[in-house]
Amino acid sequence: MSNFVFYDFETSSSNKQWGQIIEVGAILVDDDLNELDRFETRSRLSPGIIPEAMSLIVSNTTPKKLKETNLSHYEMVKQFVDKLKSWGKATYIGWNNIEFDQIFWRNTLFQNLQYPFASTTNGNKEGDLLNLARAANLYYPNTLKNATNKKGNLEYKLDTMAPLNGIKHAAHTAIGDCSATLEIAKIIKKKAPSVWESSLLTSNKEESLKIIKNEKVFCANEFYYGKVVPFVQTFVCQHPVYQWPKTFDLKHDPNIYMNMPIQVLKEELKKSPKVLRTCRHNKHPIIMNPSYIDHFEEYKMIGINKLTERADVVRKNKKFAEKVELILRDEAQEKAETKSQEDLYEEESLYNFPPAEDNKMLAGFHEVDWSKKLSYLQKFKDKRFHYFGKKLLYQEKPDLLSKEDYDEIHGTTVKRVLSTTDDKKWNTIPRTYKEIDDLRAKFEKSKETEKLKMLEEINVYVEELEKFYSHA
Repeated sequence: MSNFVFYDFETSSSNKQWGQIIEVGAILVDDDLNELDRFETRSRLSPGIIPEAMSLIVSNTTPKKLKETNLSHYEMVKQFVDKLKSWGKATYIGWNNIEFDQIFWRNTLFQNLQYPFASTTNGNKEGDLLNLARAANLYYPNTLKNATNKKGNLEYKLDTMAPLNGIKHAAHTAIGDCSATLEIAKIIKKKAPSVWESSLLTSNKEESLKIIKNEKVFCANEFYYGKVVPFVQTFVCQHPVYQWPKTFDLKHDPNIYMNMPIQVLKEELKKSPKVLRTCRHNKHPIIMNPSYIDHFEEYKMIGINKLTERADVVRKNKKFAEKVELILRDEAQEKAETKSQEDLYEEESLYNFPPAEDNKMLAGFHEVDWSKKLSYLQKFKDKRFHYFGKKLLYQEKPDLLSKEDYDEIHGTTVKRVLSTTDDKKWNTIPRTYKEIDDLRAKFEKSKETEKLKMLEEINVYVEELEKFYSHA
């Protein structure tokens, strides 16, 4: 069995392409979840990064903390990458990391000339404990204690779950959130062992896809409208464009749909409740044995024998799968044609993959001395690496840039942070002032004096940034 890395980031923003990681926490454990090592550090903000006030408040990152941190963002990223390499092959786990931390980290690596997909390649895997927590309570009710919201739904917020489950939690610090996530994992492993074991089988997208394709009938859950909803399903086909598995919800009688003309089927598939589901194999789905249908009344009433018969009907009808593929392809093409054709910024182009030989040369950039990094950039065919490399030099060693390069990067940086238009994808100083004003009114109404005090500190900090960039 491999080790696990529980990890968490605190960030300057919720924006995964334009924000910055300011604090890293990670704990290495063995397959029995015993701690082997840990890593924690924080960095200062890079030039051109304007923080969101609420992000700083949530993570309790005062301007004083940002200023007193000597480590640059580039240095922090490099240290963490080196630490992860020293830990070797592992399964990476966080809390809602598949939808946030993982994406943030990939964009960070990409923009720092590191290989972005290290956590899911070369034998590494990635799982999300939020998925496990929801599934654990579904299949083993009361595995975890949760608060309930006004609608009566269970809440899955780490800062409220930890104390309810007897976990000491330094909330919204990277290492504190890692520790709490690890302790919740221990509870799930002990109280919902089959959920834990099943989760290990789908933390790699290829293995996950194989299970979805091969299991005639399986249970999987989705989360929407604040509830965890189970579905008993069987595989139909992969989406012809996005490659996600499309499955048939076996609460429906498939015989109604098998021989429909394609135009009729297209309209039927749009109706609710949905006949077809999407089981995203790269998002760590929790796939469970169909014996659990006894937990779910509408499937229990149908019975496992009838559900298996329905699965056979779907899987044997190849023409139905072909019609579904055609419908999905047409829908994807229509969507692509109507989608805005605006140009992507380099920071948003993670999934426009570079030549393979460029990826092989990334490590060399970090090994050569700073004085040689500019010339090293010429080895890359992908011009985005030239752009990011020069940005790193601007942030770390601006004296090594030509005046022309420096002026271009600096001018763009100043223009971006001072922009007064609301349509910018990155955070700006005027936008943060507006956020501060809105939060001030909110905190005054709720009499949250500590947050008001920190908000004023952030306001002074942003004024300093404005002064610097306005005179640059």
